[in-house]
Amino acid sequence: MCGIFAAMSRASISDKQIQSALNSLHHRGPDGADYWQSSNGRWLLGHTRLSIIGLENGDQPMVSPDNAVRLIVNGEFYGYQQIRQRLVQSGYQFKTNSDSEIALHLYHEKGMQALSELRGEFAAILCDEREQTMIAIRDRFGVKPLYYSQIAGNVYFASEIKTLLALGVPAKWNIEGATDGAGRNHELTEFSGVFSVPQGCYAIAKNGQVRIYEYWDWAIPTANEMANDQRTEQEIIDEFRAALEDSVKTRLIADVEVASYLSGGIDSCAVLGLAQQHSSKPIRAFTLTFENPLFDEAAIAEKTAEHVGASYHPIPITGREIADAYSDAIWHSETQMFNGHGVAKYLLSQAVHKAGIKVVFTGEGADEMLGGYPYFRADAVNNNPALNQQQKAMMMDEMFGTNEATRALIMPKEVEGLETEAIKRRLGWMPATLNVGLAMRKGVSNFWKQEVVNQMSAHYPILNNLDRLAVDQRLIDRDRLNQALYINSKTLLPNFILNYLGDRMEMSHSIEGRVPFLDHHVAEVSARVPVDMKVKGMTEKYVLREATKDVLLPEVYNRQKHPFTTPPSKNKNDPMLAFYHDTFSSQAAKEQPIYDMQKANYALSQLFNCADDKRIAIEAGLQRIASAIIMHDKFKMS
Repeated sequence: MCGIFAAMSRASISDKQIQSALNSLHHRGPDGADYWQSSNGRWLLGHTRLSIIGLENGDQPMVSPDNAVRLIVNGEFYGYQQIRQRLVQSGYQFKTNSDSEIALHLYHEKGMQALSELRGEFAAILCDEREQTMIAIRDRFGVKPLYYSQIAGNVYFASEIKTLLALGVPAKWNIEGATDGAGRNHELTEFSGVFSVPQGCYAIAKNGQVRIYEYWDWAIPTANEMANDQRTEQEIIDEFRAALEDSVKTRLIADVEVASYLSGGIDSCAVLGLAQQHSSKPIRAFTLTFENPLFDEAAIAEKTAEHVGASYHPIPITGREIADAYSDAIWHSETQMFNGHGVAKYLLSQAVHKAGIKVVFTGEGADEMLGGYPYFRADAVNNNPALNQQQKAMMMDEMFGTNEATRALIMPKEVEGLETEAIKRRLGWMPATLNVGLAMRKGVSNFWKQEVVNQMSAHYPILNNLDRLAVDQRLIDRDRLNQALYINSKTLLPNFILNYLGDRMEMSHSIEGRVPFLDHHVAEVSARVPVDMKVKGMTEKYVLREATKDVLLPEVYNRQKHPFTTPPSKNKNDPMLAFYHDTFSSQAAKEQPIYDMQKANYALSQLFNCADDKRIAIEAGLQRIASAIIMHDKFKMS
């Protein structure tokens, strides 16, 4: 795992800019840094290295034998040994032991068709001087970040936005991106003129222009195709187990120790259990713990580690630590947050780095593949033809009652309005996952300045996003739960889960996160799992429970999904209250262009006048405001 950047500039790029760009990515690659610059000084590739495979000789940029093509990679290519062996038999010569080098030779052999052979979490940039092009590639689900900007004939790519700023891209607010929330069009960022290379796509830069091409998309069978599936339930379970186990085994390959993040949920417990079965010594498992018992999963995580033979390492997190680290976490995430869970992941990665770890397993992706969140269960229940209205109502009441910690955030009432009606016209129904996005945006819009309200009054971000998705090809004729999963994979997953609950918080402390559930082989098998084996009655991720039952404690097997969040402020002496007050009274709070601070301060003064279970939703808005203020200050936004 590393940091990468590239530039095609009309003028020579200075040594100062290059060094600034390398410094901005040091946290992603503290084990080495290097760059290549063309003879005229206008083309540039930069790389900072976190050495995981090929420790002694994997430095980048890499160059082809004829010196015409250069390569930089952030991430891992799994199954590279077999590809390397085949390429050697075809006459290709390797200079390193790194997994990254296969991409250089595959490009020579097959061009962009080589992408079908690349498996893993990665972002890569190829510089082809023969074709006078740069090609920037992002993995299938967008696990690894990759941004670009094109300004006045100059094109820049980088793992993080701060590196684009170091290369000369101005730091300006994109009001649309900053107000759309996690459901926004995935290509948008909160920085004007800065875009994200979409998941499963590559960007070709030539003559100062960038064009995006898709090479993979998550294909879910139609409802009719699913109805004609002749497999037995056990065959489906066995196929899923085989795919997930292969994904986990593949991700155990490294020249350094591989540890695991562990909560009390089924996802991380299953991954740890499978990994431990294929490990010769106990895997170190790290768990965040909290003082509030409603949010703490320490007991069940410790029992799981003991059950599978791993070693348990609790990382206690306090409100004081979250408040103190919030600003640094925002610097690394480069986006607004609505809960302290991103900061908690930042602190977890910090502790794991201090323990000498470079690589960890994480459980992200299972909910998005198999319908894990309560809003997916709501869609499954409400669209289940085998249930009558009374049964549906009883199940929804039960679900609401068992999600006390987060129900105010993730189970809001349906938002009424023009955008909701338009979504229903587009899709024929209203997915609960989109309603969550609408509700969160509506809540925070109460704090916007009037000029922002005016600017955004006729802007419908979720509709804009739907218009950029392959609705006819990927959604029409699919079961409604599968439609919701696909939409979520294009919005909340890359914008939120894989950013400040994934890569950015892990790599802030030089930790490579490996996500077995987002292996595209696992995703393709998951797509073929019938919806009633994703959510069976009230049981979410049923196929995962059955497939990994041998490594799960009974209490984990039977446990409902509880989304990971940090506790809300407990009283007026909570450290987060002082954090809000200090941030809201800063000079940056006065200068930022989005939020009306009079409204924000009034909401803060009324925080403890609401029911305890509602506070987490109100604080979501306060944390969005605080995040924007920090971004304005940290990035010197205009």
